[in-house]
Amino acid sequence: MILPQRRARTAALTVILALALVPAPSPALAAAGGGERWSTDLSRVDADDVNVRHTRAGLRLADPRPARSRAPRSAVAEGIFLAPPRTLARPATRIRAAVDARTAAGGTAEAQVRGWRAAGWTEWREATGGAVFDRPVTRVQTRVVLTASRPGATAEVRAVRLTADTVAAVAASPGLTYRVYATRIGLVGEVTANGHTIVAGDHFVALPSRRGLAPANTGDYTVRVCTTTGSRCEYAPVWDVGPWNTRDDYWNLSAVRENWKDLPQGRPQAQAAYQYGYNGGRDQFGRVVLNPAGVDLADGTFWDGLQLTTNAWVDVAYLWTGSGPRGVVGDGPLNIRAGAGTGYAVRGLAARYANVPIECYVTGQTVVGPYRTTNRWNRLTGGQYVSHAYVSAVYGGTVPLC
Repeated sequence: MILPQRRARTAALTVILALALVPAPSPALAAAGGGERWSTDLSRVDADDVNVRHTRAGLRLADPRPARSRAPRSAVAEGIFLAPPRTLARPATRIRAAVDARTAAGGTAEAQVRGWRAAGWTEWREATGGAVFDRPVTRVQTRVVLTASRPGATAEVRAVRLTADTVAAVAASPGLTYRVYATRIGLVGEVTANGHTIVAGDHFVALPSRRGLAPANTGDYTVRVCTTTGSRCEYAPVWDVGPWNTRDDYWNLSAVRENWKDLPQGRPQAQAAYQYGYNGGRDQFGRVVLNPAGVDLADGTFWDGLQLTTNAWVDVAYLWTGSGPRGVVGDGPLNIRAGAGTGYAVRGLAARYANVPIECYVTGQTVVGPYRTTNRWNRLTGGQYVSHAYVSAVYGGTVPLC
């Protein structure tokens, strides 16, 4: 649950971020390629924003001091402003944002965007130079990330202006699964990167990149974490950033991976540093890496979902990288059964808000749940079923009969 960011400039400056230097499309191009433009209302700070406030000077950190109780996991103060999603007039594949910001003495300001398509939200992408999606998106959400790495650092954002248009899309990737080392988060009472206060027996995970960070109380980015034997699994939302690094989306191809592009896809930088002395055995902040962790598990995921007793290697599926129907677990943690009834063995858990893949459905035991009374059971993968009575919504396509 580390929240550090790269070191910023040491001198005060007023800057239009590099993405503002991208020439605006001509009226003809705007008409042909989408060219839709809008501004983000930075004054709408509300409950889904974390450690930010709006003043006459613009959007800034509410508390610029690093959380000392989180040391050494927190090296900087961080705030996130999350704008409401915007429905586009027409689908687009590129979003560009001009950011009017003032940073000084170790402060940073960054605009990031994500897009909605049939399979769900894309990962968050930096808007510098334009974020290009693998297929057209119909809705866009913007967030602004502010950091302060030292006392006296400032970061103020006056305006964020966005443009949506269409360019050649990058190739889509299939759903990805990698074996990585898991550690336990703990830290009950602390606050995650998305503003969630950790409670005893909590169910979520942390990954070392904000690209897969879900807003609080959503499962927009969900992983399936399984023991290496496959005997236990949990579907859990990504609500925090860590371990060790904050810009290591190791599940992505080198072409889009934020840092450490020379490492094999699927290998966390912390693992390479710990096992092979990569980067001198240190993380992105220069700290000696003490374990090869690529995922952090909240206590409920660790103890109840996977029934682990110590840190261990696990198989993690990064579900947003795939496609197909998804079901939203509206009430949980929900037991995953080996068959279509409560008499079957429990194979793991699906956390509340998790977005689970649904291969198909079968009929089985009738269950009375918070959303309906039904005999439908959704098969998530071979030998994993959940009652549809606990699924609040399905998106991404029609679910076939098994």
